[in-house]
Amino acid sequence: MTFSKILLLTLAWFMLSTSAFAAGMPSDFSGTYECKGQDKAEGPYDGLVELEKVEALSTPEYSAYRFKLTVPGFGEYPGHASSQGSNMAIYFANTNPKDMDYGTGIARFKLNSNGVLSFTKFYYQPLYKGGNNGTEICTWVSKNLN
Repeated sequence: MTFSKILLLTLAWFMLSTSAFAAGMPSDFSGTYECKGQDKAEGPYDGLVELEKVEALSTPEYSAYRFKLTVPGFGEYPGHASSQGSNMAIYFANTNPKDMDYGTGIARFKLNSNGVLSFTKFYYQPLYKGGNNGTEICTWVSKNLN
């Protein structure tokens, strides 16, 4: 295969993947999400994530968000996030600093099998209980933020 054919195929793939994202995914992930998590130290948990886009600090390619996770029995984890396309980086910290329960996550947004916006997040907590990680699967339930 010649270089020009490889370049043409690469450009076609890029255009299709970009337009598929634009056609199927929202450009604003703001809303409330119900989450099912699995934490290495704590086990399974349920939570609620609220995301709110900060329009004034977003660009057409990158978006800034306020983030808050609420987990019954553990409290609130406010933070912030930034996204590009369907990927989002998230920082969060429990409002009670004594346990050093804070960390960084990476999330990928998609439309689930029912066509509802969802994301899967992996997070890392370097100091919580000697080091910790976990995953969450979160599904959009409302555009209304409380």
